[in-house]
Amino acid sequence: MSVPFRIAVVGVDHPHGAHWRQLFTQFPRDIEVVAIVPGFGGSLASLEERYAAVPRFETLSELLVHLPIDGALVCLSNEDTPAAIAELAQAGKHVLVEKPLAASAELLEPAAAAVASAGVAFQNGYLWRYDEAANRLRRMVAEGQFGKLISIEMTYVTSDARRRGPDHYLFDPAISGGGFFHWLGCHYLDLLRYITSEAIVGVTARVGVYGATPLAVEDGGTAILELESGGLATLTGGYWLPRWAGENRWALRGSQRWVHWEPSRPGTSGVLEIHGPQPQWHAMEDTYVVPADSTPGYGGRRGVELIADWLRTARGGGSCRNTIESTRATLQLLDLIYQASREERRIACHIPPD
Repeated sequence: MSVPFRIAVVGVDHPHGAHWRQLFTQFPRDIEVVAIVPGFGGSLASLEERYAAVPRFETLSELLVHLPIDGALVCLSNEDTPAAIAELAQAGKHVLVEKPLAASAELLEPAAAAVASAGVAFQNGYLWRYDEAANRLRRMVAEGQFGKLISIEMTYVTSDARRRGPDHYLFDPAISGGGFFHWLGCHYLDLLRYITSEAIVGVTARVGVYGATPLAVEDGGTAILELESGGLATLTGGYWLPRWAGENRWALRGSQRWVHWEPSRPGTSGVLEIHGPQPQWHAMEDTYVVPADSTPGYGGRRGVELIADWLRTARGGGSCRNTIESTRATLQLLDLIYQASREERRIACHIPPD
């Protein structure tokens, strides 16, 4: 039996913190939570009783001096996350971290340099890279089943800002950097590069506050992203629904095939409706349904696979689909979306593929 991987939880009352900790229950023999650094002013409101006796430390520095750990889950604000990652990496500790990590690509750089220099296992919370339907789409693109990829339309609309309250730190630009695109839109921006394996060479965007709740950051908008092959991708979304709810869907259109993807169709873990050519009288039509997933924790089965990859990598036997380089690229894309909207122009760029 392998020795449990000793994990410190850095940040308790993060919006996704409890769901991350719930994932650890899927690894009863592999993971042991041995320390807690509460963060958020020491708040422990969401801490589960199973961790009541776990040693607590006021700072990460104090923990690293007094207790041996193998790695840490970092669930802090964008303001505090880069410094925590750098300190852990410099101490040779493996890092599992909630996205998007920083308020900008520039502010990530010290942490990115520390991770690269230390060679520690790094994994972040872009869970969709572990989604079965997303990976089927990635294979379709890689195998040329779409022909020329013409258009990708992404929609991501969720609960309005009143659900959390406009005073939540997620809506504070000094702490978070941005709003909807930084906290939620980033998932699909990251996934676009993963599915297509294409560079993004141009960005046009319009973001702002379109809902009824005044915010200091954008509550949504639209970004147009130009793929290196000549295709166009659009992302439209925002905090716009007047209750806890969400709508998300993709449409991918190519010269040989088009696919509608509903990642959250009720009763499933996603549905692909696949439409192909009609060379004679029989048109290619297919539907693939990913079975419903009841795995507890952040992202369910996706989250379990994400953590399993991180553990294998930390032990020298695997690799993570999220890297510090892919994380930096997503932040660079976010920076460009805000710049394009602010300057009201198209910005040429080259955000490399994975």
